Amino acid sequence: MISSRQKQAHLLACCSLITLILLCISWEMWIAPLHAGGSWIALKFLPLLFPLRGVLVKNNYTMQWTSMLIWLYFTEGVVRAYSDTGTLSARLAWLEIALSLSYFLWIMIYLRPLKQAAKARKKQYVEN
Repeated sequence: MISSRQKQAHLLACCSLITLILLCISWEMWIAPLHAGGSWIALKFLPLLFPLRGVLVKNNYTMQWTSMLIWLYFTEGVVRAYSDTGTLSARLAWLEIALSLSYFLWIMIYLRPLKQAAKARKKQYVEN
């Protein structure tokens, strides 16, 4: 049974992921691209697009591995926040960091009760 807190966490995780995808596209194509007219780095959104359906339909396995994938975007955000000379690009990098952390936090809040229940079932199975 999924609690209302888990439902809210899932919704917020989905919002964070979708916003991060939109940020990746718009940042590199229009807002502050590395090269005028956009660049191939705009394709960095693709690894987030592949698991989007699984996250939206609450596939636990997909959500678990995306909780690790999201750290790549966090890392890119940290690197660009400190290395980009343009202030707009650095601000967008901080937004990428915030969205990455937000997704991770909400996905962990959603998955934690499910993992605890699975451990309890496993323990009960081993005891019987």
